[in-house]
Amino acid sequence: MPALKKIALTITSAALLSSFALTPAMAADDKDGPGKQPKPPAGMSRIGGELLGREGTQVKLGAGAPVLPKDLTGRSWIVADAENGEVLATHNAHWRLPPASTLKMLFADTVLPKLQPKTRTYTVREEDLAEIGEGSSLVGVKEKLTYTVHDLWLGVFLRSGNDAVHVLSAMYGGVPKTVADMQAHAEELQALDTRVVSPDGYDAPEQVSSAYDLTLFARSGLQKADFREYCSTAEADFPGEVKKNGERESFAIQNTNRLLTGADGVAPYKGVAGVKNGYTTHAGNTFTGVAERDGKVLLVTVMNPSSEKQHAVYDEAARLLDWGFAASGKVTPVGELVPPRSADTGAETDAGSGSGKGPAANGKGASHAASATASGGGSGAGVALGIAAGVLVLVGGGAFLINRRWPLPDLVRRRSRP
Repeated sequence: MPALKKIALTITSAALLSSFALTPAMAADDKDGPGKQPKPPAGMSRIGGELLGREGTQVKLGAGAPVLPKDLTGRSWIVADAENGEVLATHNAHWRLPPASTLKMLFADTVLPKLQPKTRTYTVREEDLAEIGEGSSLVGVKEKLTYTVHDLWLGVFLRSGNDAVHVLSAMYGGVPKTVADMQAHAEELQALDTRVVSPDGYDAPEQVSSAYDLTLFARSGLQKADFREYCSTAEADFPGEVKKNGERESFAIQNTNRLLTGADGVAPYKGVAGVKNGYTTHAGNTFTGVAERDGKVLLVTVMNPSSEKQHAVYDEAARLLDWGFAASGKVTPVGELVPPRSADTGAETDAGSGSGKGPAANGKGASHAASATASGGGSGAGVALGIAAGVLVLVGGGAFLINRRWPLPDLVRRRSRP
């Protein structure tokens, strides 16, 4: 990249982060003073249920239910049944916070179905990589080299590569179109806490989401076979430079989801099958995961834990999953993951509960809406493709089904476990 362009990019990034510090989502950091934790805003959205709009932890323990894990420090978190959408427990579910790379779940859910087949190729142009944020995570995409859509999605999901995101956005029609379509898709999913500014989740003024919305993105994405393949792939090969003899080099990449890979001293979580982690200066660590145990499939999202413990986001997510599996059937749900606006659920919903379709169901979120695997190489062979397969969406019918089985295969084959 030319020196002048690098200087301009650095200046732009500095201005971007300076303005980001003044956004509403971060204003509490300044207001509360150094060392103090910010507080969630009053009047959060009630989408999914009235309790989900309340500040603090919401849980209804029944007979024999275990207590929630101690010392949870995430600003916002949620544990939900991935199949029937019941929210088992949550903490500040609708707090609008910077999402970091977990926003890539929405990017993939929006763009992936349109860029088919995955063998489709594209030669990267210099302008495709020109607006990547300073300090972004990269997979190593190079201009003038050709990649398949499959290669690029591996770069997005495994290495959280913003370079791969920008190239896929170029293939999709450009970053502005991608951002607009991501926003529209978020609103279709009733993820009304989300405002999309960049397709890759890089810190940007006013770019926010919530634990509730990120969980909706994961649930929607997991209904797509390609999405399931990529997010559950632990390791793959990525294309490198072309040698003088014309042969293409490749290099190994590993998924940055440590609950999936067991990297950096984090114990792999038994039954985990994705989905996406993230980190930026302003977002802190964020994580959304899906896991299966004894036929039960749970989703968990944790945003910005304040604990100084190394890899706290994975520790807290794993403990919440453990609690969720132990508490299943012993707690009264505090809310639900709502279906998309256009979904045919096969049953009428209670608008007063904050669920279902249409503006009447949106609670306080309506005003916002108005304003705004196996290490089998690059092919992903051996990846557990059965995650959520054909259960929540009927291909061709478009019906969003609830209260159906969401089976996962034997995930042990993705890697050896102790």
